[in-house]
Amino acid sequence: MPRDNKTSVIQKIATQAYITFKDLKSSENEDNKVAADKLSELISLVTSVRAADLKIASRKAKPSTSTVGLQSPPVTYMHICETELFSIGVFLLTTGASIPLHDHPGMNGMLKVLYGKVKVCCFDKLADNLTVTTDQPHFDPPLGPLQMASVWRSVLRSVVEYSENSGPCLLTPVQDNLHQISAVDGPAAFLDILAPPYNPDDGRDCHYYKVLQSVAKEGTDARGDQEQQGENKEKGEEVWLLEIPQPEDFWCGGEPYPGPAVAI
Repeated sequence: MPRDNKTSVIQKIATQAYITFKDLKSSENEDNKVAADKLSELISLVTSVRAADLKIASRKAKPSTSTVGLQSPPVTYMHICETELFSIGVFLLTTGASIPLHDHPGMNGMLKVLYGKVKVCCFDKLADNLTVTTDQPHFDPPLGPLQMASVWRSVLRSVVEYSENSGPCLLTPVQDNLHQISAVDGPAAFLDILAPPYNPDDGRDCHYYKVLQSVAKEGTDARGDQEQQGENKEKGEEVWLLEIPQPEDFWCGGEPYPGPAVAI
C-alpha cells in the first residue's frame, strides 16, 4: 500500500479495509496472526484520521428555532465509497441527536469520532428470540403475541464516550453488535466502516430495538424511551429488548462528501 504524502488518509483506509476484509471473508484459510496484523493496521489508520483529512469542518450548535413547516434531519450521512466487502461514510449528528438502538447482522464495524463527542451503548443478544413458555416474563404494559415473538434476551456490554482523541469503537457479528449512538454536549461526526455493508437481499437489514426492562426486574415499569436506552444500567446487566419499527422521530438525510475521492 502506498505511503507517500500524495495518498490521502481516507484512500489508505479504504485500501487497507479492502485487504483486511477480503482476507477476513476467507479467514478459514487465513493465518490468524496475519489476519490480526491486517486488522491492527486498519485500526491504526482509522485512529489517525481527523476531520480535516476529509475536509469536514466542525459545526456549531444551532439555535433551537426552526422554519415553520421545515425540520432538518437529526442525522445526515456522507457516502464515501462502497464495495461488496465494506462501506465507508460519515454520520453527522445535530445537538442532542441519537441514532436509535439498532443491529448489524453478520457485520463488522468501526466508528471513529471526527469532532464532538458521542456516547455509545452496546448490547449483545444472548439467545434466540423469546419463545412462548409458562415461565415467560410479564411486561408492563403487556405485549401482544406478535410483539412477544420479537423480544430478545440481551446484555449491556458497555456505555462509553468517544471523542476525536479516542481510538475507534469496534463491533463484530457477535460482540457489541447492537448499539445506540448519541451526540454529547453539542453536534458530532464520526467515520463509519461496515463490513460487509447492509444488504437486505443478503440477510443484512437494519433492525431497531428498545429496552423493555432488566431481566432481573421483571414486572417493573417498562423503560422504552429512546433517551433511556442503556441509561441507569450497569455493564453486564441482562435486559429484554423489543424489536420495533424505525422510530418516527428518527430519520437520516444525505449530504455531499467534500473530501478526497477514493478509488477501490
